[in-house]
Amino acid sequence: MTAYQTEQESFWAGEFGDQYIGRNPSAKEMGARLALFAKIMARTQGVDSVIELGANIGNNLKVLNQMFPAMDLAAVEINDKAAESLRAWAKAEVYHASILDFSPARQYDLAFVSGVLIHINPEMLPKVYDLLFQASRRYLCCIEYYNPSPVEIDYRGHSGRLFKRDFAGEIMDRFPGLRLIDYGFAYHRDPNFPLDDLTWFLMEKR
Repeated sequence: MTAYQTEQESFWAGEFGDQYIGRNPSAKEMGARLALFAKIMARTQGVDSVIELGANIGNNLKVLNQMFPAMDLAAVEINDKAAESLRAWAKAEVYHASILDFSPARQYDLAFVSGVLIHINPEMLPKVYDLLFQASRRYLCCIEYYNPSPVEIDYRGHSGRLFKRDFAGEIMDRFPGLRLIDYGFAYHRDPNFPLDDLTWFLMEKR
């Protein structure tokens, strides 16, 4: 068994993470993800390569592949079964590892996280912020639950597994050279493209 640095990593690498990947998204959710990434990517230029940190089974990357079939895609994923599913898809380079142990061998035009920072042990967030910055050649994006101040939320009956805060603000404070390009919100009651109250922030290196 792999020895992880935090309880949160063990949680997602283990049985709960295995069960989570079984929740296959509906066509409507994938359409909503496509609409979300259409907004994000419309604010970028020249993105030919993308890495997602904590990609799960690759739903976001599948949407990007649909939009940009020639795009060079990469994924970092901690869960065995999710990484296996990504490899079976065969359209992204897959790094089966915890993002807390991952060191990128190269940079990508866009590095992003989606629904990942909320599940990271708060003490480890600076390390993940550094990784996101290091992996990016130009753009960084985080798609997470937002709260102006740090707060912990019960997650499906589990404590210590979901945290909300101003992730993007902390990233920009840590790297003053970043410029905020755009941000937006995906509301769960949107009549056409509902998503789980996600707030996205697109930043660019200057």
